[in-house]
Amino acid sequence: MPIEQRGVDTIPEEERTSGPRDLISILLGSNLCLGVIVFGWLPPSFGLGLWPSVTAIVTGTLVGIAFTAPLALVSLRTATNLSTSSGAQFGVRGRLVGSVVGLLLSLGYTALTLWIGGDVMVGALSRLTGLPDTGVSRAVMYGVLAACTVVGAVFGYRLLLRMSKLLSLGMVVLLAVGFLAYAPDFTTAAPPETPYLLGSFWPTWLLAAVAAGLSGPVAFITLLGDYTRYISPRRHGSRKVFRATAFGLLIGLLIPQLFGTYTALAARAGLDYAGPLVETAPFWYLVPLLVAAAAGSVGNAGLMLYSMGLDLDAIVPRATRTTATLVAAAVATAFVFFGSFEWDVQSAMTSFVLLLTAIGTPWAVITLIGYVRCRGRYDADALQVFNRRSVGGIYWYRGGWNVAATASWAIGAGVGLLAVTTPFYEGPLLALTGGVDCSFVLSGLAGGLVYTALTARTTPASVAAEEPEPATAAAAV
Repeated sequence: MPIEQRGVDTIPEEERTSGPRDLISILLGSNLCLGVIVFGWLPPSFGLGLWPSVTAIVTGTLVGIAFTAPLALVSLRTATNLSTSSGAQFGVRGRLVGSVVGLLLSLGYTALTLWIGGDVMVGALSRLTGLPDTGVSRAVMYGVLAACTVVGAVFGYRLLLRMSKLLSLGMVVLLAVGFLAYAPDFTTAAPPETPYLLGSFWPTWLLAAVAAGLSGPVAFITLLGDYTRYISPRRHGSRKVFRATAFGLLIGLLIPQLFGTYTALAARAGLDYAGPLVETAPFWYLVPLLVAAAAGSVGNAGLMLYSMGLDLDAIVPRATRTTATLVAAAVATAFVFFGSFEWDVQSAMTSFVLLLTAIGTPWAVITLIGYVRCRGRYDADALQVFNRRSVGGIYWYRGGWNVAATASWAIGAGVGLLAVTTPFYEGPLLALTGGVDCSFVLSGLAGGLVYTALTARTTPASVAAEEPEPATAAAAV
């Protein structure tokens, strides 16, 4: 199989051969991994029992899907990734906001997947073979997983799609077997000595709904376009793609996360998940657990790393996608080493997802408002001006930036950061929300309302211009 040569350039019609079923496969197969399973552990680690954990995850996931799934339709129309597509609203240089948000999201989730997968693999090998569970053995395992991940990410979309199709079947079987393996120890009560993280039920439940449920779909706000750009709108309508996206996210996120909740309660996993998961597993399940940790981590981290390569390629147009992917892999692996030895998993995960949700939500809201306003009509060639190191086009705005959209995002992100609560930081707006983290809602509303107000009298460029201004070949960067 040849290495994919496409970066964030426009995918030609003849190469857009994927369909809604492929989209479901990639959203299911890539998410059946410990990097997603571990989010199901968060509610029990916050002090919630079975049903509060389940309702928090399901509620948050459904809300997140309703907000995130429409973004898949943007790249269906533009034939490029979502960060580049957002240039229609932010400007061909302003779309760097989306690239940076996407890079941070993918970086964090890649590191988390390698971190948890490596810890479980070392723990399982320790019980199976007596391998010392030390910092050195964990570092080696992180490196091995990262190297395997790079292979899939460098070869690109087609290989990752094939891997996802295999994983969607194999991982479902391994998780079903795991359900039986942990059944004797299962309990509906929260793990021992885990009081409500925020002191009372409802604030803790809402935190779980955002950190464990909502964060799953939001992680895809810049990723969905990586897959739908390979689907042709001439052969597949928007409704089919939207339904496939929503269904793929629903089963792809709920299956692993609810499995995480189930195993966390069975293993009495309070402040740590990987250790109790391995220790509680019956000996006969250690090999399947080892396979699930390895295969699932490579599949999920491969897609995240692939997206990181695209975003870095968009930020540095001179870099090839392969070079950008290798650089992104090195940075993600470094984050794994630092996080593993310096932070505890619960605090790191909670802080990461809440902060990135606050920053990413207003960008997604503005992009969706733009899609509705232009009715899905984009000038695909004008979106590529920055990548060609040119100037001009209908999305040039002021020096390549749409000040209104960029300022609206900055205001929304700022409000979100002021309203967030994490183990490391609490925003001052929490005093006005009764200590409840409303950063997702407030950041989205603030960004969306400001953008709507600033652009109320502006006609979307892609609708107003019948003949786009040609880009001129000039050194823009």
